[in-house]
Amino acid sequence: MRCLIPLFLVMLAGHLPAVAYGQDYFDDPAPDVEYPGWNDKKYLAANAARDADYLTPEEKKVYFYLNLARMNPGLFANTYLDYLKKSTNYYDSSLYRELLRMNPLPVLKPDRALFESARCHATDSGERGYTGHERGKCKGFFMGECCHYGNSDALDIVVKLLIDRNVPSLGHRQICFGDYTELGVSIQPHATYGKNAVLDFE
Repeated sequence: MRCLIPLFLVMLAGHLPAVAYGQDYFDDPAPDVEYPGWNDKKYLAANAARDADYLTPEEKKVYFYLNLARMNPGLFANTYLDYLKKSTNYYDSSLYRELLRMNPLPVLKPDRALFESARCHATDSGERGYTGHERGKCKGFFMGECCHYGNSDALDIVVKLLIDRNVPSLGHRQICFGDYTELGVSIQPHATYGKNAVLDFE
């Protein structure tokens, strides 16, 4: 197992307390986005997982949205998260402000070993109805990990991890905006919360 940094757990915001522990168009070369500000061809790089045939379309979208936030944080804030601008919630407003002052970060590219690490933990956790980072039969292959519970929508997964509501350390946000270059993503059924997603970074 590789050296681990502090890992974090997020549960469905608004329904459970969050706890901190330490269509197929994404197969196309130019995925549509909802805002014209993203039309520059350089943002095609956000779709880094397009050719990873072991990922589902929704898993590929996790790369896409998280990479958009990393490539142009300010534009992401003023498009996808514009609704947070007037929020009085600390976690919402702190994310919006942080995005506006952030510098761009490297694009996260898919890695098969990280995917297998994420898939094993997401599958095992889902079958057991478990939440957390302790692994039984699964070997860890990552430097940072985020887990999300409650839905399988890629944009919602990314936004919930970035907002990191009720996690004073903002650990998920720190990992998502960490100095990583590779990512493994797996979204699997969960016996308790319906769906769970595991993101393993290196």
